[in-house]
Amino acid sequence: MVALYTHPDMLGHSPGAGHPESPARLKAVLDALADAGLDRETIPAEEAEVADLERIHPSAYVARILEASPASGLAYLDPDTALSPGSVRAARLAAGAVIQAVRDVARGERTRAFAAVRPPGHHAEPGQAMGFCLFSNVAVAARVAQAEGLARVAVIDFDVHHGNGTQAAFETDDSLFLGSIHQSPLYPGTGSADERGVGNIANAPVAPHASPATWRALFEQALLGPLDAFRPDLVLISAGFDAHRRDPLAHQSLEAEDFAWATRAVLTVARRHAKGRLVSTLEGGYDLEGLGLSSVAHMQALGEV
Repeated sequence: MVALYTHPDMLGHSPGAGHPESPARLKAVLDALADAGLDRETIPAEEAEVADLERIHPSAYVARILEASPASGLAYLDPDTALSPGSVRAARLAAGAVIQAVRDVARGERTRAFAAVRPPGHHAEPGQAMGFCLFSNVAVAARVAQAEGLARVAVIDFDVHHGNGTQAAFETDDSLFLGSIHQSPLYPGTGSADERGVGNIANAPVAPHASPATWRALFEQALLGPLDAFRPDLVLISAGFDAHRRDPLAHQSLEAEDFAWATRAVLTVARRHAKGRLVSTLEGGYDLEGLGLSSVAHMQALGEV
C-alpha cells in the first residue's frame, strides 16, 4: 500500500478570498482519497527542521520566511504569494511531509509514498518565494535522500507550470536530475528545451491546447529516456494536476488517466534502477473535481505492483 503523508494544519494556510491555492484544494484531495479507500496508511507530517530546509535555502532566507507570518491578516511576499497566520506552520509541514516520506523510503520502511501537501513548492527558488510556494519541498527532500545514502536522485515534474525552483536548485549538480513537462508560454516563463543545466535538466515545453496524445508522446520522448539514462537511486514526482482539462489556470487537455499513465511510466524506470522507490508530492491543480479525480488515479497507479 502507498503511504499517505499529510496533516490537517496545512489547511491553516489561507492566502485570501478568491486565491486559487485555497484550503479547499487539500480537502478535495483528502476527501477523494478517503472515498477511494486510499487513506488507510496515513502518516501525520511533522514540521521540517531548519537544518533540512537549509540544505537548499540560505539560512537568512529560511529565517526570513519563518519570521514573516503575520499575527493577523495577510503578508504578501509577491503579488501571488501571501502568508496568513497559519502559513509558516503549513509550509514547514508541507516540506516535512516530503522529507519524512523520503527518509522512510531511504531506510527501507516504505517503498512508495504520496505527500498530500500545501503550499506547493516547485516555484520556490533557493533565495526567493514565488508562485504560491515558500520552500522548495521536492528539492529539499532530494538533498535529504542523498544524506540518507541515495546518491542519485531524479525529479519528474508534470505540473503544468515549469518547476523553476527545482531547476535553480539542481542545475549545477549532476548527481541530481530534473525532467519537467509544462505548458509554454505560461508562468513563470522559464523551462525552454535549451535550458539543460550541466546536462542534468530535461525540459519539455508543450503548446496550449495540445492533445493528450501529443503530451504523452512528448513525455515519453523528452523525459523518460534521459531519466532512464540517469539511473536514479530514487525518483521523486512533483505531481501537479493543473494540466487537467478543467483547470482554470492553464490550457491543457489531460484527464485523470493521463496522469496515471505518466505515473506508471515513471514507476517503470524506478523499478529498473531504484528498486521501485518513488515518492510523489502534490504541487498544483486548481479545479477541485479534476484535482480529486487526478489524485486518486495517480495514487492508484503508484500502488500497482
